Amino acid sequence: MIIPRPSIETALERALARAPVVALIGARQVGKTTLARKLADRVQGTIYLDLERVGDRRKLEDAEAFLQAQAGHLTVLDEVQRLPALFAELRGIVDDRRVGGERSMQFLLLGSASLDLIQQVSETLAGRIIYLEMPPISAEEAEAASISIDELWLRGGFPDSLTAVTDEDSYLWRQAFVRSYLERDVPMFAPRMPAATIGRFWTMLANGQGNTLNSARLAQGLGVSAPMIGRYIDLLVDLMLVRRLQPWSGNLAKRLVKSPKIYVRDSGLVHALLEIGTLHQLLGHPVVGPSWEGFVLETLIVAAGPDVAPFYYRTADGAEIDLVIEQAGKPKVAIEVKRASAPQAERGFFVACDDLGIENRIVVGAGAEDYPAKGGVKVRTLLSAVSEVREILRSPFAA
Repeated sequence: MIIPRPSIETALERALARAPVVALIGARQVGKTTLARKLADRVQGTIYLDLERVGDRRKLEDAEAFLQAQAGHLTVLDEVQRLPALFAELRGIVDDRRVGGERSMQFLLLGSASLDLIQQVSETLAGRIIYLEMPPISAEEAEAASISIDELWLRGGFPDSLTAVTDEDSYLWRQAFVRSYLERDVPMFAPRMPAATIGRFWTMLANGQGNTLNSARLAQGLGVSAPMIGRYIDLLVDLMLVRRLQPWSGNLAKRLVKSPKIYVRDSGLVHALLEIGTLHQLLGHPVVGPSWEGFVLETLIVAAGPDVAPFYYRTADGAEIDLVIEQAGKPKVAIEVKRASAPQAERGFFVACDDLGIENRIVVGAGAEDYPAKGGVKVRTLLSAVSEVREILRSPFAA
C-alpha cells in the first residue's frame, strides 16, 4: 500500500520549476526515493543515481564530464551526503547552463542528513538551490488513507511501518530500522562514536521523551562526559531522528528555563526503542503521556511549516506552554497537549499566555470533539488543531 503524499509532491514540483537545484531532505525510509522515482516516471529522460551503489559512484569519478553530458535532463542524486565534494561541481555546471538559458529542473538531490548539515556542505550553491524537508506521513495523509490517529501514533509515520499488515510486522520493521541506523549511519557520520552507546542513549531519550535536557544526569547514566552528551544529541539531530525544542527566551522580566527539551521525533520509534508493540501496551505504559505529547507537537510543528519558529515556554514559577509557535518574531499560537478526552488547561498555561500576549490558545486532547473552553481556549482534536494552526499562520504566499 502506497499512501499518497500530495502536499510534498506539489511542493517538490513547484521548487523544481523555480530553481536549477532542489534538495529533498528527510530521514532514511521516509519515502524520498519513492517520490523521486514517481517524479522521474513523469519527466522524460530523468537520470537516477544512488550514491550508496558502487557502480553509480564510479560514474561520477569524472563528475563534471558525466553530469555535463546529461544537459537537458533532470538528474536525481540519491544519498548525496556521501559525496560532499559534488556540490562544488554542481555550481559550475549550473552556472554554465544558465548562460545557455537553462534555469530550472536540473538536479534533484536526496539526502538523509539534516537540513543544517546539508546546507553547510552546499554553501557553494547559494542562490541556486531550494531546500525541502520531507517528514514522515502526516495525520492528514493517514486520515485520507483511512488510518486512525491512534494507529499513526503507535506505529509512527514511516511508510513501511505504518502500512505493515500487522502491529507485529510494524514493530519488527522499526526494530530493524533502529539496528540499521546504528550499524550503518552512526559509523558513517560519527566513526568515533560507539554505535552501542548511541543505541543506549537513544533509548534513554525515548524513556525520557520530552524531558528538559540534563546532560550531567545522562552522562552519569552512560558513563561518559557531559560534553559528549551534546555531541550524541547533535548526531541524532543531524540524522533527523531527534528534535531539540528550544525554550522561548524573549526579553521578559521572568526567570525562564533555559535548557532545551529533547524529543524522539517519530512516535513509532519511541515505542520500538521501549519495546512497546501494541496500543494496549502503550496505553498502560508510563510513557503514554509524553509519547502523545511528542507525537502531537511534532505533527503541529511540521504542519506549521518552515517559516515559523517553534519553542516551549516555562518559568521558574511554573507558568508553562508545551508549544509556542512564533511568526515574524512574534509569539502567535500557544498549544497545550493532554491525553485526556476532555482536557482542561491549567492555571500555568493561562499565566504563560498572558506573559507572551498570545490570544490563539489551543488545547489538543485525545477526544473526538472540538469545543470552546474558558479563557479563550479552543479544545481541538489533533486534525482540527492542524487546520487551525495553518489558518492562523496562513502566509500571503500560501496556495
